[in-house]
Amino acid sequence: MTGTPAHTRALDELRSSDADRFGGKSAALGELLGAEIPVPGGFAISVGAFEALLEANPSLVAAIDRAIDGLEPGDSGALDRAVDAIGEAMRAAPLPDDVRAEILTRYAAVGDDDPPVAVRSSARGEDGEEATFAGQQETLLWVRGADAVCAAVRDCWASLYSAPAIAYRARMAADDDAPAMGVTVQRMVDATVSGVLFTCNPITGDPSMVAVNASWGLGLGVVGGEVTPDDFLVSKITREVVRRTINDKHVEHVPAGAGGSGTITREVDAARRKVACLDDAQLSELAALARRIERHFGGHQDVEWALDADATVLVLQSRPVTAVAKPAAAAPSEPVSAMAMVMSQFGAGTTGS
Repeated sequence: MTGTPAHTRALDELRSSDADRFGGKSAALGELLGAEIPVPGGFAISVGAFEALLEANPSLVAAIDRAIDGLEPGDSGALDRAVDAIGEAMRAAPLPDDVRAEILTRYAAVGDDDPPVAVRSSARGEDGEEATFAGQQETLLWVRGADAVCAAVRDCWASLYSAPAIAYRARMAADDDAPAMGVTVQRMVDATVSGVLFTCNPITGDPSMVAVNASWGLGLGVVGGEVTPDDFLVSKITREVVRRTINDKHVEHVPAGAGGSGTITREVDAARRKVACLDDAQLSELAALARRIERHFGGHQDVEWALDADATVLVLQSRPVTAVAKPAAAAPSEPVSAMAMVMSQFGAGTTGS
């Protein structure tokens, strides 16, 4: 790539100070890579690329303004119509030539033969300490080919105007800043097991525990609420598994096929459905990784992770835990899992590993 790229940067070049320019998700991944946490490589697309799209397409700006003018957060029908109108306009707007050229150059550097990637929203203000847009915006998995990556980037931008995101911003009304979207593009992990962990027990607030939820395949089933994952509590100090609940994991998300794009949902074979998808050694490794991540960021973290075909743990994203109980002498009645509590705050979303 000749010259200094205006709209993209390698993930390992980012730090937290880049969050305004590249969004919270990409900046956090750069921090993890800088701390030598195992993270799939890739690149980030700046908020400026989205702004360049708007600048190059005045008709798109007009379509967005018309769609959201006077919307009430509780009017679901009007929200749905606005989302459809904005999505249609967004996907019809041509990418600026310089933005497209940078995306294609960066994608080619990920690997040969159209490597599969995950394309994730990275909104400005996303995954912050005070508010989170988790579950409100788009992630697309197993995207292959230059044109498909560009289309997935547009889908992420369009999800900045999803119904939950529009309603959330209307309810928060925290400032007058225009919504803005960066995008993360990461090498895809062909996950055998994936899930989330919390570097505390978010149900009781106990900081000495790591809460782990896990299921077979890609993480869509866990974060989307399609399966009840296996649920573990692991001591942060001794790494002893102090509680385990093995659930019936009836479906899994897997790649659509060799050399193809997208994912499919399939039934888990009977032999694996009620078998723990993590052993004690893997849980110990996850607990140790949780401590490293928490220490680096200086606070409790909600981490998405995956095991690849070689059972190597890879971190897909990390954000502050924004829904956590205060420690109490008597724990409240617990939901099915720690993930269930957090998702109940924001709703099951479209994101996944």
